[in-house]
Amino acid sequence: MLPLIYHPNYSCPFPEDHRFVMSKFRRLFDYLEASGLVLPEHRNLFAPDVADLHTLAIAHCPNYLEDLLGNQGCPKAWRRVGLPWSEGLIERTLTAPNGTLLAARLALQYGIACHLAGGTHHAHRDFGSGFCLINDLAYTALSLLENSEVERILIFDCDVHQGDGTAAILVGVSGVVTCSIHCEKNFPFRKVQSDVDIGLPLHMEDDAYLEIVSNTLERLLYQLEPDLVLYDAGVDVWEHDALGKLNITWQGIEQRDHLVLETCLSRGTPIATVIGGGYDQDHARLARRHAIVVEQAHALVNQ
Repeated sequence: MLPLIYHPNYSCPFPEDHRFVMSKFRRLFDYLEASGLVLPEHRNLFAPDVADLHTLAIAHCPNYLEDLLGNQGCPKAWRRVGLPWSEGLIERTLTAPNGTLLAARLALQYGIACHLAGGTHHAHRDFGSGFCLINDLAYTALSLLENSEVERILIFDCDVHQGDGTAAILVGVSGVVTCSIHCEKNFPFRKVQSDVDIGLPLHMEDDAYLEIVSNTLERLLYQLEPDLVLYDAGVDVWEHDALGKLNITWQGIEQRDHLVLETCLSRGTPIATVIGGGYDQDHARLARRHAIVVEQAHALVNQ
C-alpha cells in the first residue's frame, strides 16, 4: 500500500488568476482518485490534524506565529509572502505541516508515503516568503528528532528554487542534513547556505541534471545512512514552468522521481515526498505534473 496524505482544506477559496495555484491540491487529489491511486473507501488516504501554535514553535518564532494567526503582519511582510491573508489560508497553513509530519511517520512505517502538499521551504523562523508561511520540512525534521523517532534525516530538495528557509532554520542542528539542488540564478536571490548546495546553470537539460541528482543522492545516502529522507519533488524544474528557468522535460521529471525513490527503496531507506513548487496557467496540467512523484511511487510499490 502507498499511503497518501491529504486534507480538503488544502485548496482554500483563493483568486483563480493568482500566480500561486491554490486549486492544485484538490485537482491533484481528484486526478489521483480518478486514476485509481486512491484505494476504494480511501483505505490508503490519511488526513492530518491542525497544528497548534505551541507545536509549530519548534521551528518558528511564537510572535511570528501569533501575528500570522491574527493578520498582524505589516503590508511589507505580506508582500514578501505573496499571498492574500484569509481565514482559509491560515487554516490550511496550520494543517499542511502536520501532513508532512504524518507522511514522514507513515514512511517510517511503510517505507514510503506521499504528501499531496508540502515543500514550503522559503518560510524562515520569523518571517514568510515566496508563497510559504510555515516551513513543513524543518518542522517535520525537528519534531521527529525531538521525539527520538529518528537519529539522522536527509532533506533532499529538488525544487527549482533554493530551500533558503529550511537551511536557515536547521543550520547547526545535529541529526539533519539539508541538500538543495536548484537553479542558481533564480529566486531567492539571496541564498542561505545549506549543508549541501548545488546551484545549476540556466537552461540545464535532462541528462546533466539527472546525473547530478543521482550522484548527489547516492553520495549522501552512503555518507549519512539516514533513517529517513524527506524529498521535495518540486516540478518547477519543468522546461515550460512559469518560474523555472531550467529545460527539464516531463520525462526528465519522471526519471528524476523514479531514480530518487528507487535509490532510497533499494537501500531500505524510508522516504516521504512533498510536492514542492510548480507554476502553470493550465491548472489541470499542473496537477498532473505534481502527480508524477505519486505515480512513480505507486509503480515502485506495486512492481
